[in-house]
Amino acid sequence: MSPLVADLKAAVGAEAVLVGQDAVEWGRSGWTRLGAPLAVVRPASTAEVSAVLRLAHGVGQPVVPWGGRTGLVDGAYAEGALALSLDRMNAIEEIDPVAATMRAQAGCVLQRACEAAEAQGLFLPLDLGSRGSATIGGDVSTNAGGNRVLRWGMMRDMVLGLEAVLADGTVVSATSPLIKNNAGYDLKQLFIGSEGTLGVVTRAVLRLRLRPVSENAAFLAVDAFERLPRVLRRLERSLGGTLSAFEVMWPEFYELVTTPPAAGRPALPHGHAYYVLVEAMGADIEADAERFERVLTEALDEGEIADAALAKSGAERAAFWALRDDVVQTARNGPILAFDVSLKIDAMETYVAEVRAALRERWGAAASLVVFGHLGDGNLHLIVGLRELSPEARRAAEEAVYGPLRARAGSISAEHGIGLQKRDYLAWSRSPAELALMRTLKTALDPKGILNPGKVLAPVEV
Repeated sequence: MSPLVADLKAAVGAEAVLVGQDAVEWGRSGWTRLGAPLAVVRPASTAEVSAVLRLAHGVGQPVVPWGGRTGLVDGAYAEGALALSLDRMNAIEEIDPVAATMRAQAGCVLQRACEAAEAQGLFLPLDLGSRGSATIGGDVSTNAGGNRVLRWGMMRDMVLGLEAVLADGTVVSATSPLIKNNAGYDLKQLFIGSEGTLGVVTRAVLRLRLRPVSENAAFLAVDAFERLPRVLRRLERSLGGTLSAFEVMWPEFYELVTTPPAAGRPALPHGHAYYVLVEAMGADIEADAERFERVLTEALDEGEIADAALAKSGAERAAFWALRDDVVQTARNGPILAFDVSLKIDAMETYVAEVRAALRERWGAAASLVVFGHLGDGNLHLIVGLRELSPEARRAAEEAVYGPLRARAGSISAEHGIGLQKRDYLAWSRSPAELALMRTLKTALDPKGILNPGKVLAPVEV
């Protein structure tokens, strides 16, 4: 047993420190690479997190924070590092129904937090495909997005306060529940979206909303790209601010999720250029349903949409969303590479065409491209399927997807983060001045470079 592991066991209890094969097996995930950590440490309090980081800092031992381990950019890769899992810190400590806030520990699973809010007549708007495994701390650290950003924003827009532990064990508690608080620097913003490279988030104060009473959903068929933004703005304008999701699927994705072996069946016939899942959430069941149907009927009559299917029950709404969430079907084109980008809506059609042409030029029919995403907030997911995935092929596919973003001022990461997978391309979306400031922050808060080293920013060669 190494001296560090012995000290860790003394600090958090022997049962909370796993080593060897136990550590590898405990952290196994089908979502992402995790590597073989030196140990998995499972503290039960902020004080124990502080003790772990203080010990690691003293000997320069790298530490990788673990949440639900469902990220997609190798941000939790912990080969040879201490994997700091906050799964035991999973309490919902308070829900204030008057202020509409929740205070939760970082290890609390998102779905549990959402259900606890709903039990109080409140609503936590964050909605992800990984809602049953992603944790609040992970959602904060990656600034998670999801299906309802169009109306309620990213995770950043839901965080009122944070507690975080710095690399040397210092606890920074900025957990004010105030919506307006301009008393100096907004320190919580340092940790939101920084992927555990500047500090370890241990609890968050979240802003809740009143739970919507009505939910209406529909599948739309649209036969020309230029009509998509027109439909989006029509719905935003005509639904009185209740539009909560505008999810667009290119036909390749729609066909995958509505044909065997997929369990889903078509809500609308195949053969259209685009399919859109729209959702509106409001406060009046009858009036909202009537308005929703009227607005879609008008869009049909005016030719902006080619066809529509309205969900008539909660079960039908769930079936519609199951189609959108069935991204596992893209593995039928495997091996696959998943990309998450953002750009202006009016640049999307030519962007997808350019990516498709680049893949076709390099691989011909051996490459496939599946596109879907949160078009309403400028976020597309592209899944590239290749018959053989070598390091050279991966690099070529990444350049085919990321390259056209540069001329369109797009981002290589809309919501998944940078981690290891996108680190080499960060300069394609950020300026030298921005990267220099990121390094300044990293050096100031983590001078030994022990927090999630190598993620987001490449290590500086000495």
